[in-house]
Amino acid sequence: MSRFSQSSEPIRFERDCEAVMVPSGDLVNMPAGQVGYITQALGGSFTVFVEGNLFRIRNQDADALGKEPMELPQIAESASDDEVEAAVWEQMRTCFDPEIPVNIVELGLIYSCDIERLADGSRKVNVTMTLTAPGCGMGEILVSDVREKIEMLPTVEEADVDLVFDPPWNRSMMSEAAQLETGMM
Repeated sequence: MSRFSQSSEPIRFERDCEAVMVPSGDLVNMPAGQVGYITQALGGSFTVFVEGNLFRIRNQDADALGKEPMELPQIAESASDDEVEAAVWEQMRTCFDPEIPVNIVELGLIYSCDIERLADGSRKVNVTMTLTAPGCGMGEILVSDVREKIEMLPTVEEADVDLVFDPPWNRSMMSEAAQLETGMM
């Protein structure tokens, strides 16, 4: 079964680019000139189908695909903790499993998000999350994506993302919209 459809966008890598193989999580190099198809472009990252395999391309490497990177979030330095928390949740909604076109918040993978004020006035964000399956090779990639996107926010000095498997994820944790999107309703 082919992983791309007629709606997938053909691409040619314009420069060498680091990619993450899906679902193993292995890092590989995509050489300039390599051809493939963009199968998913969500939250600033891209899933590409190349020679029978799926790969994830980071936002900062969008130019390798001839695309513009997603804009960085903006929030006032004087933002309240509630405003920062809302921005953190919005950032986490830009994190997607490369194989599922639903963000990790709607998938029910985020168990908690707490904002902590540090002595210098900056913030530390503590997130507890899980995966749809404990053996998912993309786990550390998703954790890193969450951490990096939260740390892009002004006033956030650090994001600590704890990956847990208790309680185990199940599809009842998905939002109604996610269930509809994935055909699980």
